[in-house]
Amino acid sequence: MRIAIVNDMPLAVEAMRRVVLHASAHSLAWIARDGAQAVERCATDVPDLILMDLIMPVMDGIEATRQIMEKSPCAILIVTASVGQNSAKVFEAMGAGALDTVRTPVLGANNGNGAAALLYKIDSIGRLIGRHGAQDASQATARPGTATPAVPLVAIGASAGGPAALASILAALPRDFAAGIVVVQHVDAQFVQGLANWLGTQSALPVRIASEADQITPGTVLVAGGDDHLVFRDRVLLGYTNKPVECNYRPSVDVFFDSVARLWRGRITAVLLTGMGRDGAAGLKTLREAGHHTIAQDRASSAVYGMPKAAADLGAAAEVLSLEKIAPALVRTFGQTSNNPSP
Repeated sequence: MRIAIVNDMPLAVEAMRRVVLHASAHSLAWIARDGAQAVERCATDVPDLILMDLIMPVMDGIEATRQIMEKSPCAILIVTASVGQNSAKVFEAMGAGALDTVRTPVLGANNGNGAAALLYKIDSIGRLIGRHGAQDASQATARPGTATPAVPLVAIGASAGGPAALASILAALPRDFAAGIVVVQHVDAQFVQGLANWLGTQSALPVRIASEADQITPGTVLVAGGDDHLVFRDRVLLGYTNKPVECNYRPSVDVFFDSVARLWRGRITAVLLTGMGRDGAAGLKTLREAGHHTIAQDRASSAVYGMPKAAADLGAAAEVLSLEKIAPALVRTFGQTSNNPSP
């Protein structure tokens, strides 16, 4: 891949340059010292991937990501040294269209992990860009159960642009929303807790990371956490599995949707939001073919119209809705605990 670096710190630029050039499959497209320069360079030379810093003079990484995705769209990976202090900015950049985030590597003999983490993210995005088919989700670990849950379920998958889209949907749901919600968002494991905390500030619903053996509760939002895939282990309990091992994204939306289709016996609406690639499209189709209601976000309101487009192309979406219409549709379907529609 041709990779561009956007960062105002010379040592950080050099560290990333070495990582890029260390792999024979990658080359350096160009370097920009701030977001404004990056927007200008992209107008004439669009790389395959941009390694984008967050905090820069003239124009920060959030605004640069927003403008690039509007004018010269390409894959963007946020690379920042101050992850913990900038969680909200990270999610804002992802809402503007960035795919993922990772810590900035530093020069030095003890930087093996930082360089490896960056290279792993670069290679993962490279596979995603070049991928032509959805992941096979048939290997999700599950065991048969006997209980039949009465709680309805909203299953949501999202990637680039997802945090902002999720915040918009959750903010529009009532405190006594009658369905349980499970979210699979493509995000590095180190940011999941920050994502859950941030979403919790945007919504009247409680938001937390899904734990092993968790159960669906009305009006509660569970977010997939860690590097393993979230699945239903039986007809009641959630859990995590490392299979399939070879997967462009961990956690995978397809893997979760597949486990929902096979094991969940309550009412289901599945929603596929903004994101690059095809993850979730095949799983959404499986759910629709099983008789469940499915929704894909429309092109106009998607930060990146990849995953929902793949779903629409497959005929996986019973409805294609703008972002602002998704929450009202969910409320109409499931209602509130004081006035829940009959199955």
